[in-house]
Amino acid sequence: MRGIAAPIGIAAVALVAFATPGAADAHHYRHAHYYSCQHHKVVGTVVGGVTGGVIGNLLTHGHGPGTLIGVGVGAVAGHQIAKHNC
Repeated sequence: MRGIAAPIGIAAVALVAFATPGAADAHHYRHAHYYSCQHHKVVGTVVGGVTGGVIGNLLTHGHGPGTLIGVGVGAVAGHQIAKHNC
């Protein structure tokens, strides 16, 4: 159980660090909204990929294909969630 706590803690810290709002959120201009939306999609993709990779690695006990599938599924899910929130 101790081996699972560290990767989950790292994923949680990464999620909090990348989930902070960007500076462009304060502006209501069209360009700022586009930048903000693009930024959120990129961050969602990265955070989703990292989190999916960690979960895939934990579920498959370190086997490469499971980690790679987790990265792919997590990246797509993170991107779609961020895109939906724009």
